[in-house]
Amino acid sequence: MRRTARLLTGIALAGAAAAPAWAGSTGSLDVFPSTVVPGSQVTVNTSACGNAGAATGDAGAVGAGVFALAPSAHEGEAVGQFHVPESAQPGTYEILAKCAEGNRQVKGDLVVALNAAQQPRGSLKTGVGGALGSDPVHTAAGVAALAVAAAGGTWLLHRRARGDGI
Repeated sequence: MRRTARLLTGIALAGAAAAPAWAGSTGSLDVFPSTVVPGSQVTVNTSACGNAGAATGDAGAVGAGVFALAPSAHEGEAVGQFHVPESAQPGTYEILAKCAEGNRQVKGDLVVALNAAQQPRGSLKTGVGGALGSDPVHTAAGVAALAVAAAGGTWLLHRRARGDGI
């Protein structure tokens, strides 16, 4: 009985200690598109701010600065937009929005990828060639050698099975 009481007390205290950490961050911030290239426009929305719907966004992590979220046509949602600077480096960035009323703050992730000019092109030189090399004569010689080896192995196994000896 005492052991159960201690366990329940511990759980209650842990929950009470963690409550302030998550009390101000209910809901989520939807980032669309979630993966962009530098120079793209990003739209964010959240329903965490309730019917008031106004919020202040912060995309400073990616270099876009502060932007406004205003009530949208969808009841209870706030929507805002910002541009990812051309100088943004590839990586994952945290975008924040703080509701105008209350103490709610929501977060969303934005992934900045390489732009089209920086994408790798062509094949990689790994040192491993294809099944058909660059010279068809070498390929034919390799196939012929395999055929001779297979025929010779079959002939030897057949002689051994008959008991002729090798």
